[in-house]
Amino acid sequence: MTPIRFGTDGWRAVISDEFTFQNVRLVSQAIADLFRRDHPDQDLLFVVGYDTRFLSDRYAQTVAEVLAGNGIRVLLTQSFAATPAVSYAIVHHRATAGVMITASHNPPRYNGLKLKAGYGGSASPELSRQVEARLVANEQARRPVQQLSLEEGLRRGLIARFDPYPPYARHVAQLVDLEAIARSGMRLAIDAMYGAGIGYTNRILQEAGVEPILLHHELNPGFGGLHPEPIARHLQDLSETMRRTDAMLGLATDGDADRIGAMDAAGVFLTPHAILTLALDYLLQKGLRGKVVKTVSTTQMLNRLAQEHRLEVIETPVGFNYISELMLQGDVLIGGEESGGMSIQGHIPEGDGVLMGLLLAELVAKQGGDARALMNRIMDRIGHFAYARHDYATKPFAKAALVKALTDDAPSHLNGATVVRLETRDGVKYVLDDDSWLLIRPSGTEPVLRVYAEARDQDAVQHLLEEGARLAQTALARGIA
Repeated sequence: MTPIRFGTDGWRAVISDEFTFQNVRLVSQAIADLFRRDHPDQDLLFVVGYDTRFLSDRYAQTVAEVLAGNGIRVLLTQSFAATPAVSYAIVHHRATAGVMITASHNPPRYNGLKLKAGYGGSASPELSRQVEARLVANEQARRPVQQLSLEEGLRRGLIARFDPYPPYARHVAQLVDLEAIARSGMRLAIDAMYGAGIGYTNRILQEAGVEPILLHHELNPGFGGLHPEPIARHLQDLSETMRRTDAMLGLATDGDADRIGAMDAAGVFLTPHAILTLALDYLLQKGLRGKVVKTVSTTQMLNRLAQEHRLEVIETPVGFNYISELMLQGDVLIGGEESGGMSIQGHIPEGDGVLMGLLLAELVAKQGGDARALMNRIMDRIGHFAYARHDYATKPFAKAALVKALTDDAPSHLNGATVVRLETRDGVKYVLDDDSWLLIRPSGTEPVLRVYAEARDQDAVQHLLEEGARLAQTALARGIA
C-alpha cells in the first residue's frame, strides 16, 4: 500500500489514484481502531459529512459504514454540507469526533478526508500521526476492515441521517447582526464556486430577508472546470458581476466553505489579509478584546492594529489546526490565515467562510460605504501594505535541508531593507526593519513551493518575490532533493 499521509488539514489525493474506496476504508478502520483504543468503555458518536465533489457522498457513506461496523454510532449528513456546519454539529451533538469528506480548495481531480476533533476543529498533528501509524500497524497485522452496510446500519440505529443546517444557522445568527444587513438594503453577490457553501450563505441571508445575486449555486461535481479556491484569478465571474450590477460586496466560499474570498463594489479582490484587518478593526470598535492569532504568512496589519490596543499577537505555522489549539485555550479574539481560513471569539475553532463573509457584510452595512474605502481608512491610520504570493511546482525535496540552506545563506538585506530576524517555524521567513517580510515555505497539501511577500507597495512586493524566487532556486539547485 502506498503510504497515506495527512497534510496540513487531513489526507488529500487524486480520485481513483490514491483516493480510492479501499483506501478510504483503511483510513476509516484506522480511525475507528484508534478511538476504540483510547475510549474503550465509551459509547462513541461520530459526525460524518461531505462536500459536492465527485463521489463525495459515496465516500462519506463508506466512512459511516466502517465506523458502524466497529460499533460506533454515526450521524451522517442527509446531503452535502459546509465543513463549518459539520464541525459545529460535532459540538452541538456532543459527538466524540467527526469526518468530513472534502479536498477543500484543491482542484476537482482531488478528494480528501478531514478528521475533526470533539471540539469542532481539525484534529491535532499528533492525532493525525497516530492515524498514519495505525494504518501501518493494521497493514502489518493484516487487520480486516469491519463494515456494515448503510441499510443495516440504519436498521440497527448505528447510522442516522441528519441536517446540520438549522443549529448552525441559529448559532451564526447569534454572532452576526443579520437584521443590520437586511436594514441596510445593501445588495450582495454570493459565489459558492459550485461548492458546499450552496444553501448556506445564501439561505441564511434569504431567511433574514436579503435576496443576493447568486453565482455557481448549481450542483456540478467537477466544479464546471473551476478551481474552487476563492482567490482573484478564480473569481472573474464574481468580479464581472460586481462591475455590471449595483452590488456593494461580493462573497465567495471555497469547495467546502471553510475559506472566504471577497470583491469590493468595483470588482477588485479583497485579500484575506484585508478581510482579517477589517474584521479585527470592527470587533475592536465593538469593544471586544482578546489575543490575535495568525499564521506566519499573514499580514503585519494585524500586528499594527493589535499594537494600538495593546493586544498580544501569536504567530503559528500555516494550518488552521495550529490556530485551533490556541483558540481552545481561550481569550482569542480572532484567528486567521492568508489562505482565507478564519474564525472569531464565540465560534468553534474552525475556519468558517460562511460566518466571516456574513460578518464582513455586517461591518460594511453598519459602517457604510465600500469595503475598499473602509480598508483605506484603516491603512491611512496604521500604514499601507501590499501583498502577493507565487507558487512553484517542484520535485520532491527534503524540507529540513531547504530550511538549512536558506538560513545558512540568509542575506543581510532584501530590497534595500535590513533583515532583522529569521523565523523558521514553517519554512524560512525574513523579517525586515520596515515591517515588510519574505517567506519561503513548502505547501503542506501539494507538491508546491510557495514564496510570499508583504511590503509597503506593490513594486516592493514584486522585488521581494523575485529575490525570494532566486533564493529558493539557489537552495534547490544545491541538490537538497
